[in-house]
Amino acid sequence: MALEIGDFVSEKVVLITGGAGFIGSALTDRLLGKGYRVVVVDNFATGRRDNLVERPELEIIEGSITDSNMMADLFSRVNPDVVVHAAASYKDPEAWVEDAETNVVGTSVVVNESRKCDVERFIYFQTALCYGLHPEEQPIPIDHELRPRESSYAISKTAGENYIALSGLDWVSFRLANGYGPRNITGPLPTFFQRLSNDSSVFVMDTRRDFIFIEDLIDVVERAVDGEGESGPYHVSSGSDVSIQDLLEATLKAMGIELDEPIEVRPRGEDDAFTILLDPGKTHQQFPGWEAKTPLEDGVARAVGYYREFGIEETFTHLHMPDETS
Repeated sequence: MALEIGDFVSEKVVLITGGAGFIGSALTDRLLGKGYRVVVVDNFATGRRDNLVERPELEIIEGSITDSNMMADLFSRVNPDVVVHAAASYKDPEAWVEDAETNVVGTSVVVNESRKCDVERFIYFQTALCYGLHPEEQPIPIDHELRPRESSYAISKTAGENYIALSGLDWVSFRLANGYGPRNITGPLPTFFQRLSNDSSVFVMDTRRDFIFIEDLIDVVERAVDGEGESGPYHVSSGSDVSIQDLLEATLKAMGIELDEPIEVRPRGEDDAFTILLDPGKTHQQFPGWEAKTPLEDGVARAVGYYREFGIEETFTHLHMPDETS
């Protein structure tokens, strides 16, 4: 049911694009719990309908952020105080046109409507691949040169971030480590669960990653929604990395599985970095007391519990994957 302008009685109205996805739905739940009114826009290309529970304070709009007429009407009616832009195209590394349409054109639509409404704050999520596959420093400082040349996803997401910086809005861009947890359907963890559940073989890539649990991520995003932090980019990361083999071992433990053979380690693809380790120093400074607190084994166990309850229909990755044998 659509809410009329007069129905919004709380102090803050938050519009979340991609609000049925992993990050967007977790933030939706958190903000609704604080009494905010939330409007979600999602085309459900990768978002799941069961990530959102209907309630009076929530309005769900099915549609694309590239539909400029729909977005103009929505912004005019809702007049949001804060926009959180979580919608993105990422599920096919060869879908260059779709990435550009959603992540560049769609972002431009959302930014322009936000400017017309004079929103208090615009929040964005950026990929750590904006620094390229071979950053000059590890951990990567927040002022490292942007080199998003190796993937369509990184190129288009960085273009979107540049338009946001150009907008004149008060903006925060969270450049993310690898998020994981309940509702996540991208990356190695849900793939491990899906293959292990189907008695398929599993392997790991010779890579390491900086993992951030979803609740730790939402903790800092919530504070940004409430106005903390100066305008600009931030890293959301643990500040340390672990091997993908360690992640698989945590998954096996959570599922109660012991493999009969050693874990196969495969070389990474040409579009995959060995590690991308982000320095969260600026985030710690601007959001005092925030840090990644959830141990990997605890976070993996919670994700596995979600997968067991809700299942995984499909997983996605913006990387080119090597040929697999079951």
